[in-house]
Amino acid sequence: MAVESLNELFVEQLRDLYDAENQLIKALPKMAQGANSEELRQGFEEHLEQTKGHAQRIEQIFEQLGEKVKGKKCKAMEGLVKEGAETLEEDMNEDVKDAALIAAAQRVEHYEIAGYGTARTYANLLGQDEAASLLEQTLEEEKETDAKLTELAEAINVAAENEDVSGDEGVKKSRTTTRKKSAA
Repeated sequence: MAVESLNELFVEQLRDLYDAENQLIKALPKMAQGANSEELRQGFEEHLEQTKGHAQRIEQIFEQLGEKVKGKKCKAMEGLVKEGAETLEEDMNEDVKDAALIAAAQRVEHYEIAGYGTARTYANLLGQDEAASLLEQTLEEEKETDAKLTELAEAINVAAENEDVSGDEGVKKSRTTTRKKSAA
C-alpha cells in the first residue's frame, strides 16, 4: 500500500509503535527476570505496566481516527529486543550483565522517544489534538524511564567496573574493599 498523505504516514507510524509496544510487553518480563539488581528488576516490572498503558493509548487513538487497531511489524524493535535477549544469554558477571541490560533498555527508550516525538508532531500538524496529547504523555513517560535507567547506570556501571575475575572462579571484588581503597 502506497502512503500518499501525512495522515496515512501518521497511521503507519502508530501501527509501528503499536507493534513495538506489544513486542516490549513480551520482552520486559524476561529482562526483569534476568536482572540481578533489585532496583533494575523493579524498574523493568514498572515499565511493563507503563508499556501496557502505552499500547492502550495507541488503541484509543486508532479508535478516535476510525482506524482498525492493528500493528505493523516493527523490525527495528524486533532487532533491539533480539539484542536484549542475546544479552540475557551471555555469560557475564552480575553487575556487568545489569550494565549491559541497561544499555539495551536505553537503546529501546531512545528509539521510542524518536517514534513518539515524530507521531506527536504529525498529530499536531493534522489537528489531532487529543491524539497529540496522548502521544505527548507517552513521550514524557519514555523520557522519564530513560532518566531512571541513567540514574541506575551510574551505580551499576561503577559496580561493573569494580568486578575482578581471577582464574576460572569469577571472584568479585568486594565493594567494601573498593570503597576503603578509594577513601584512603
